[in-house]
Amino acid sequence: MTRAVPATAHVVAIVGAGLVGSGWALVFARAGLRVQVYDPVADVRARILPWARESATALAKVGLIEDVEAVIDRLHVVDTLEAALDGASYVQESVFERVDVKSEICRAIDAVMAPDAIVGSSSSGIPASRFTEGCAHRGRFLIAHPVNPPHLAPVVELVPAPWTDAEALAGARALMHAVGQVPVMLTREIDGFILNRLQGALLNEAWALYDEGYAGLADIDATIAHGLGLRWAFMGPFETIDLNAPGGIVDYAARLGGMYHAMAESRTPRAWPEETIRRAGEERRAALPEAELAARRAWRDQALTGLAAFKKASGLAP
Repeated sequence: MTRAVPATAHVVAIVGAGLVGSGWALVFARAGLRVQVYDPVADVRARILPWARESATALAKVGLIEDVEAVIDRLHVVDTLEAALDGASYVQESVFERVDVKSEICRAIDAVMAPDAIVGSSSSGIPASRFTEGCAHRGRFLIAHPVNPPHLAPVVELVPAPWTDAEALAGARALMHAVGQVPVMLTREIDGFILNRLQGALLNEAWALYDEGYAGLADIDATIAHGLGLRWAFMGPFETIDLNAPGGIVDYAARLGGMYHAMAESRTPRAWPEETIRRAGEERRAALPEAELAARRAWRDQALTGLAAFKKASGLAP
């Protein structure tokens, strides 16, 4: 679902066009914007348009895109960073998740961007203050962290650095809302932001249960896929517990808060054990050979496409 795009947002630049960057390109193109896509690797650039056509066609089959050709026509793959940023009022950076790499690309973006452009980083856990401080236009930089793939999972975390302009943050929020994403606003920086801190809490417990032999990977996964995940597909943890006790969230906390506190106290944070990771890897590769990972990702995206269509038809979409 898209809404009225801000008049100032006519051209969007995508810098870094791997899985996340390509998904971002499709988000903006299907919303009616011209998208200029750059990746320094020629092979990656060559894959963008075929992938976008395949993905847009899948979305069209379930009614999430009306005109595939119009969407593809808005995507312009370019060979230089300067060409990508030419006329761009918004830049989505999606390069490798490492401070030195992001620092380098942000300095390069800073050197050629329009002074009033906004730059969002797809960083999944590194705050913008760690790689934008030296930028002349640092007030125009912020985190815009999506769920992967962004064209199928609409949440995007917007996290300002201490020096991010309020106007830039507001502009990013308006744009994300207009192109059909769900902006989640953080008031200040924290490592991992909200999404990965929540995911990390679940993963830490899942690894501990597996390490201690309480269940195998498939059974732990089934608990989420066929249990908690069904509710989480359309409501969050606070609404879930609000509906799970006769008197709502306060009643739930009174009934079960002590139990959760005791469980938390029983755990001491620790690194995921290397031997346990090895066993998990063997178990997963026995269930899904490495050669079939790409096909399974395509299956995941097809399932997400169907879920997005169902949520739209059921009035559950944002």
